[in-house]
Amino acid sequence: MAYDPPMEPEPEVVDGVPVLRERAPVPATRPSAAPVAVQAAGVAAASFAVGAGIVALLKGRRARKATFRLGRGRKAGKLEIVGSRSFLVDVHVLDRR
Repeated sequence: MAYDPPMEPEPEVVDGVPVLRERAPVPATRPSAAPVAVQAAGVAAASFAVGAGIVALLKGRRARKATFRLGRGRKAGKLEIVGSRSFLVDVHVLDRR
């Protein structure tokens, strides 16, 4: 008796063709300006809110300084500065092309 090596099964061939369930028209997309307008309105509203906040903050500081200086001597009105912080706001508008 001769020894026969085991035979390898043939590989299965799979045909990868996509099949749609229903024939439906593909909706056409139109470029619209709505997202850009919404983004611009959001930036404008945020800028207005930040500007109004800064104005209110500066008015509050002036009022506080005025109360410290009223009725006191020249040296008594000065406050010692113990820290300072500054913030930089940078706004980028992106183009969706």
